[in-house]
Amino acid sequence: MSTIPLNDPDWDALISLLKERIPERSIPKLQIPLNIPRLIDHTLLSVSAEPEQIDALCAEAKEHNFATVCVRPNYVARAAANLKGTVVGVASVVGFPEGTHDTEVKVKEAIEAVQHGATELDMVINYPMLKDGGYTAVYNDIMAVRSAAPPPTKLKAILETSQLNRDQLIAAAIIACTAKVDFIKTSTGFCGAGADVQSVQVMHLVAEVCFNGCLVKASGGIKTADDCLRMLKAGAMRIGTSSGVKIMQEVDAGELLEQGASHAVS
Repeated sequence: MSTIPLNDPDWDALISLLKERIPERSIPKLQIPLNIPRLIDHTLLSVSAEPEQIDALCAEAKEHNFATVCVRPNYVARAAANLKGTVVGVASVVGFPEGTHDTEVKVKEAIEAVQHGATELDMVINYPMLKDGGYTAVYNDIMAVRSAAPPPTKLKAILETSQLNRDQLIAAAIIACTAKVDFIKTSTGFCGAGADVQSVQVMHLVAEVCFNGCLVKASGGIKTADDCLRMLKAGAMRIGTSSGVKIMQEVDAGELLEQGASHAVS
C-alpha cells in the first residue's frame, strides 16, 4: 500500500474499503502443495518443557525435514545448536501468549531470539487493543518488531482468531499485512479454540486483497492429517502443530494429495 494510515479513523476507512472487496463466503480452490513436511512448524510451547524434550523435538524435525521447530525464547539457543547445519529453522514466540506486553518487551525478545539463532518469529499481536479500535497502536507494535528483525528473519503475526469476530479478524489481518509480516497466523493454542476453516479462508482472502505476498499459518488443534489437509485447502501455507510426527505417520505427501480431491472444505 502506498499510503500508511496515520490515525485510527484513517485505518478504519482503509479497513472498510478493503473489506468491501472480500467476499462474505468463498471456498478457495487451492492445489495442495507437494512437500507437506516443509510446511510444518514442529511445535513445543509448554512452560514445563524439559531440555531433553527440546532435543527430541529437534531430532524429529531433522528426521522429517520440517520447516522449523517452534519453541519458547529460553530454548532458542538449544534448538539452534541441535539444528545447526540442517535446513530446519528455529521459530521463537514473541509476546506470548497474551500479546499485551509492552512493545519494548516484544522488541527485546525479538532481538535476543535472533541473536540466539531464531530464523522466524511468531509474535502475538495486541488483540485486546485491536478490539478496542486501537489500530494505529497495533500497527506500530507490529512494525517495531518487524524493524527490529527485518528480512531474512520471517515474522508471523498471531491474531488469536478465537477472540475476534469476522470484522475484527479482517481488521487484524489487514493491519498485519500492511506491516509487512510474512505470515498471518491463527492462534497461540493457549486461548480459546484453535484454527478453523472459516478463519483461515478469511485470512487467505485478506492477504490476496492486500497484494503483498503475505501467507497464512494455521495453528491450534491441528492433530491429524485430515486436519492438516483442511487447513491447506482453506488457504494455509504453513501449519503449526505438536503432532507433526503423527501427521506424517498417518499419510505421506502423495497420499495426502490423493485425499485432497475428495475432501470438501466447510
